[in-house]
Amino acid sequence: MKFFPKKLSLKWINQAYDNNELTPYELVDEILKRAEENKDKNIWIVAPSRELMEKYISKLPPRSEDKPLWGIPFAIKDNIDLEGVPTTAACSEYSYMPKKSAFVVQKLIDAGAFPVGKTNLDQFATGLVGTRSPYGEVHNAYDDKMISGGSSSGSAVSVALGMAAFSLGTDTAGSGRVPAMLNTLVGFKPSLGAWSTSGVVPACASLDCVTVFANSLEDTETVNQYAKGYDTECVWSKEYEDKGKKLPEKIYLPLEEPAFFGDNADVHKAKWYSATERIKKLGVKVEYIDYKMFYDAALILYDGAYVAERWADLKEFVSENEDKVFPVTKKILQSGGTEEKTAARLFEDLHMLQYYRHKAKEILKNAVMVMPTAGGTFTREQVREDPVKTNSLMGLYTNHCNLLDLMAVAVPENTQDKNLPFGITIFGLADSTNLVLQTAESFLKTESIDFAVCGLHKKGYALESQLTELGAEYIESTATAKEYKLYKLNTNPIKPGLVRAENGENINIDIFKIPVSKLGSFMSNISTPLSIGNVELIDGRRVKGFLCEEYAVKDAEDITSKKSF
Repeated sequence: MKFFPKKLSLKWINQAYDNNELTPYELVDEILKRAEENKDKNIWIVAPSRELMEKYISKLPPRSEDKPLWGIPFAIKDNIDLEGVPTTAACSEYSYMPKKSAFVVQKLIDAGAFPVGKTNLDQFATGLVGTRSPYGEVHNAYDDKMISGGSSSGSAVSVALGMAAFSLGTDTAGSGRVPAMLNTLVGFKPSLGAWSTSGVVPACASLDCVTVFANSLEDTETVNQYAKGYDTECVWSKEYEDKGKKLPEKIYLPLEEPAFFGDNADVHKAKWYSATERIKKLGVKVEYIDYKMFYDAALILYDGAYVAERWADLKEFVSENEDKVFPVTKKILQSGGTEEKTAARLFEDLHMLQYYRHKAKEILKNAVMVMPTAGGTFTREQVREDPVKTNSLMGLYTNHCNLLDLMAVAVPENTQDKNLPFGITIFGLADSTNLVLQTAESFLKTESIDFAVCGLHKKGYALESQLTELGAEYIESTATAKEYKLYKLNTNPIKPGLVRAENGENINIDIFKIPVSKLGSFMSNISTPLSIGNVELIDGRRVKGFLCEEYAVKDAEDITSKKSF
């Protein structure tokens, strides 16, 4: 049976192709298998099909550098056009058949990528929760009871569950970032106009962005390279200068503690402070800023007259099909047509927004700002009970972005977290993509894992330097769960062997944090019979740590009763 990683990456796919270990058709088979296994998660509006994917694969020339995305599968949010496939925006009555693909989609196809299917979304891209669709609530990739985030819900989950190497979403108020956090992905939201929005159902046309979800920052950067570009048919299209990546002169963090919410607010709060400690170690000056201006700017999107832009594009359809529009979506859209949304009110809002934009340019010159992507999450049931408030809370730290003409990258706080994923978003001015990307890259390199040691690697012992030289940090001395035995191995030099077994004891261990980027170097020094596995601690936590293969303890001295080496 051919091996496939749980998550697809451009690097793995390209290596498999280069080594003649994979064909696009074999990749199609695996995608179809995974789509069937996850069909109850409501990820797709147009599900992956062999017919759709083979249409594009059959046209691929022999593999060459002329097609840099050759054979890479990607998913498309169903408010973005794909030629010959209906675009519904999660409303079947609105559906139309596009005669050509959206500009960005065609660029990616021309680069060799092939579409997998069209993904579910909060109807008309109005929502941040992933539950506002007549095609079903999109489940979180890792926990069915939790929300997936929206509106680009299906796009995010399709990548998290290995049915696409990357996916396209859209982002007007946070839809390309919130789902990234909740499904442990990277969400790249380009500057306004950097990616064409031709062939995209408008939400707020002047603020809309096409975005990308992927499992790594590197993959989002690669997709950006081939998706961006000026489009003569897109009135919002802009050209931006390519600048070399570099760290900013300054990183801003919020002066006041962000609001955290949901059943696990304390967990998310702790993860935020863990992230900020890492940010402080990047070697960049950190200053604290009052977030109120950004919050006030965000209010203009829905509380002011700006929402009239959504109504302007959809009012005719909604007025004629009220019973076909999701109730909460209809309420939001119709609010754009109320009497108080006058032209005078709109210009008042625009003038205030221009002031905020001007201030943002002053503040963020040669700088970036970091905020939680969201302050928490909710169960799908909680969202159904209070759809408006829960949705609003998910957008506390996202809604200001496009209004202030900023670009952003959302990255995970822990790239391996499938329990309660949390993430941060790095914001910069429209022409500061280079600063944002370098900050994101540097932050991700500081990610570490807790690692348990029980021998000479413990604090103060002879081999501690092997850890500290890699930037590892001592955290605590604790003990394993009462299910381990400890042996003095018959090796040269003598080593301890920790084995999970019945009738064990709590073995004394030390916990170090090891940078993920240096873990490979550390592992290269580990030789048989030692290995790395999961170690359960006395408090129930599970961390990586040294374990011993059982064959090596047959002639070893049992020192379990000493509880230490």
